[in-house]
Amino acid sequence: MRKQNKGRKLGRGKSQRKALLKSLVSSLFLHERIKTTEDKAKAIKADVDKIITIAKKGEVKARNLLQSKLPKREVEKVILEIAPRFNGRQGGYTRNIRIGRRFSDNAQMVLMEWTEQNQIKNEKFPPKADQPLAEKIKNGEDGKTANAKAQKRLKTQKE
Repeated sequence: MRKQNKGRKLGRGKSQRKALLKSLVSSLFLHERIKTTEDKAKAIKADVDKIITIAKKGEVKARNLLQSKLPKREVEKVILEIAPRFNGRQGGYTRNIRIGRRFSDNAQMVLMEWTEQNQIKNEKFPPKADQPLAEKIKNGEDGKTANAKAQKRLKTQKE
């Protein structure tokens, strides 16, 4: 009988299981989204929630505790980027989105991600803040009117 033995075995020995869960947690913090099986995602959810709760404190003691569980670059990312997103939240930091079953062994696959997403910044084409949208359209800076002007120029050059 498995009395007071918590956790999932995941078909691995103790050291392999520990390494697997540590790498999954590290990948989640590094990439902010991972694709894994449902059982593995459920197995790391409690660890991830505990790490975020510790990181929200942001003290020296919290940093030292996190360094025992994660590599240094993930610790910095957790404290500076991820934990501040959840300041108003008491729990439930991750979500599991089912994406179907794996072909080889029919295991249920999920996409594990943060509930509070960072806004993706478009670095290539930042919007011009000094001109309102109506002026941009008048000046032909939006895609449709700029394309129409270019086509007119080509027609006039051909004639």
